[in-house]
Amino acid sequence: MDQKEINRRKEKLKKFSHTISLHEEEIIAALHKDFKKPAFEAFLTEISVVQSDLKDTIKNIRSWARPKRVRASILNFPSSDYIYTESYGKTLIISPWNYPFQLAICPLIAAYAAGNSIVLKPSELTPHTSSLISKIIRETFEVSEVVAVLGDADVAKSQLSKRWDYIFFTGSVAVGKEVAKAAAANLTPVTLELGGKNPCIIDKSANLQIAAKRIVWGKFINAGQTCIAPDYLLIQKGIKAKFISLLKQEIINAFGEDPALSPDFTRIINKKNFLRLISLIEESKVIAGGIHDEELLYIAPTLIDEPTLDSNIMKDEIFGPLLPLLSYETESDLEKIISRYEKPLSLYAFTEDKAFAERIIQKFSFGGGCINDTVVHFSNKRLPFGGVGSSGIGAYHGKKSYETFSHQKSIVKKATWLDIPLRYAPYNNKLKMIRKLLKWF
Repeated sequence: MDQKEINRRKEKLKKFSHTISLHEEEIIAALHKDFKKPAFEAFLTEISVVQSDLKDTIKNIRSWARPKRVRASILNFPSSDYIYTESYGKTLIISPWNYPFQLAICPLIAAYAAGNSIVLKPSELTPHTSSLISKIIRETFEVSEVVAVLGDADVAKSQLSKRWDYIFFTGSVAVGKEVAKAAAANLTPVTLELGGKNPCIIDKSANLQIAAKRIVWGKFINAGQTCIAPDYLLIQKGIKAKFISLLKQEIINAFGEDPALSPDFTRIINKKNFLRLISLIEESKVIAGGIHDEELLYIAPTLIDEPTLDSNIMKDEIFGPLLPLLSYETESDLEKIISRYEKPLSLYAFTEDKAFAERIIQKFSFGGGCINDTVVHFSNKRLPFGGVGSSGIGAYHGKKSYETFSHQKSIVKKATWLDIPLRYAPYNNKLKMIRKLLKWF
C-alpha cells in the first residue's frame, strides 16, 4: 500500500474530525429540530460515536492497510503468502433517520479509510441533519471523494439503479430486500444492517431493580426508535407483577410523572409513524402510558400487557416507545415464542444464573446482545455489529468496518530457487506419492 496515499487519507480524516467539532452545536440543534432529540443523547449516541470511530481509524489505518503475512502452505514451498486489502471502488451508503448523523458518518469513515469513493444518501425524514451532513462533507472532501445526495425515496431508487462496487444500507427489512434485489442485478456485494423483534428475557434470578432501570433506558432512549432496542419482554410469571411495578417507577424516575414535559424524551419522527404506533396502542391493553399528542408527535412510554402472539403489535418490529410484556413459565415457553419470529438483530437476558444465560446464548440465533444489560454491545469496537438472517447481512465496527469496505486479495509470492517437480505432468506413479504426502498435512 502506498504510504503517501495512506497518509493523505489519514490527514483528511483528521480534517473531518476537526470540521465535525466546529459544527458540534449545529449538529445537536439539527437533531433537536428534526425530532427533539435531547442534547445528551445527540452527543452520546451520535457525535461521540462518530468522533470515537474517527480517532480509532486515524490511529490504526496504517496497520489495517498493511499487507498481512500468513503461514504458507507446504504444498507451495518455497513461498511467502500475504493478504492485501484494496478498495472496492464506487460505494453507495444509504443511511436511516433514527440515528441520522452516526449511521451516516460511521460507515462513511470506514469506506473512505479503505480507499473508496462514496455517494451518501442520508434520510429525507431528518432534513436539518441531512442538510448539515452535506455541508460538513463539502467542507472536508473533494466531490470526487465523497458527496452527499439529498432527496426522497425516489432519489434512493435512482441511485440503486446505477452500478456500484459496494452498497451499505441501514434501515428496514422491507427496504433491505429491495436494496438486495437491486444489488443482485450487478452482483454487487452488500452490507444490510436491518432489525427485527428483539426479545428481552427476565429470569426469576435477575436483579430486578437493575433490570428495570436498564430496560427502561435501552427501550426508551430515542423514544424506542432504535433497531437494537428491546422489542418485547418475556418475564417469568412469578415475578411479573413486581417487575411491572419497578418498570413503572423507573419510567417516572427517568422522565417524570408527565414525560411530555421532559426535555429528555424524543418525539416520533413523523405523522405516518405516529399513526402506525397509535393504531397498535388502540388495540392493546395499556397498563402504563398510552397518552399521545398528534400535533407534537408525542407518545408517552407505554407498557402493554399480554398481547396475543398474533396481534398486530407482535407481528413486526415496533420501533417506538411501546413495550409489550409477556409472561413465561419454562424455557420451552421461551423457545415457542422467540422461534415464531425471524432471527432478531439483538437478544437480551437478565439473570444471575450463568448456566441459563449460556443456554440462551447457545440456543437462539441473533445478531448480538447482552446479559444483564441492553443496547451497550453496540459501543465496543472490538465486537462486530450486524444481523443474521432477516436482521441483516455482514457486520462492521472498529477494524471490521475497514475490512467490510475492503476486498481481501490473497497473494502467493513463490521463490524460484527450488522447483519441486511433483505437480507437473507426466504424472506416472505420482498419485501414490501425493496421497502419502497429503496424509501428513
